[in-house]
Amino acid sequence: MKKIILITGATGFIGLELSRHLCQLNYCPHLLVRRPSRAPLLGSLEARVFQGDLESPDSLKRACEGVETVIHLGARAIFEEYDLVKPTIVDGSVNLMQAAIEAGVKHFIYGSSLLVYNSQENPIDGNTPVNPVCGYGEAKLEAEERMTNMAQNSSLGLANIRLPHVYGPGDLMFEQVRNGRVFFPGDGQNVFAHLHVYDAARLLAAVAKQKWVGTLPVADYSDVTWNQYLAEIKKYYPRFNAYSIPQSLAILFTYAIYPFRRMSTKPSVYTPGSVVSWNLNLPVKKGVLWEELNMQPHYSTIHDGIPAVLDDSIPFRWIHPIKDQFG
Repeated sequence: MKKIILITGATGFIGLELSRHLCQLNYCPHLLVRRPSRAPLLGSLEARVFQGDLESPDSLKRACEGVETVIHLGARAIFEEYDLVKPTIVDGSVNLMQAAIEAGVKHFIYGSSLLVYNSQENPIDGNTPVNPVCGYGEAKLEAEERMTNMAQNSSLGLANIRLPHVYGPGDLMFEQVRNGRVFFPGDGQNVFAHLHVYDAARLLAAVAKQKWVGTLPVADYSDVTWNQYLAEIKKYYPRFNAYSIPQSLAILFTYAIYPFRRMSTKPSVYTPGSVVSWNLNLPVKKGVLWEELNMQPHYSTIHDGIPAVLDDSIPFRWIHPIKDQFG
């Protein structure tokens, strides 16, 4: 009998890759979908689709019935202010955890973020203290802490996986790359950890299979600045150009448009949090979590991963959830 894993955020960037991967591993994914307009992305998968919303506890209870493991990736995944992301990242995660506990789920995997940390001089590991400096990071950390407390008072095992910049043919940056240019805030000299989306899916599936519990960051084996990351893209795609905007000007711009942005219900990438997050120094110690799972990333560095993404981008057609016209 196939094991049932519930995935939230199943039509998102990482969630879709994970859903495909679990089907290949002969699991029976239950996929929580908030926007039916995006459900056709899942049409080729042997999976059961559930209409649900993190802000609807009743829909979560129904989706958790008979589930052994929950992999929680759904939320408002953009670096906006705390009050905008709290309803899904914090409150929605608590709703889902409560539904999972009541349904007798044994294992809960949370896709957290490196943005629970501030800039670091040394590579991040399991002992690095948390100190978020943007609303998104604050909400992610609060969700971790509240779910950890809930798990300690139940029989459910919790894994908090602090993901780095996950890249692939479906991410927002490569959409800009395909258009020939990327604008970024700052000088690009800061080191940031990365992970190919295929490896993110492999790792989350391994955490589920091995029923690993704990809280750790993860990344590939790269140790590169944003400038080096963008230069690697240009090496294989010369028509692409990257343009730096001084961090101070980017901050002023995002604050200037703040009143207009808040009038819209749609997420926006043009936020002070996005500028701050881009400019953090967030390297991750090589092998963290991979060694505990007795595995290695398939794309060990961006030098392997970026050419593969460019190959996959040639036939790729995708609408990122943030830019979905249905909101």
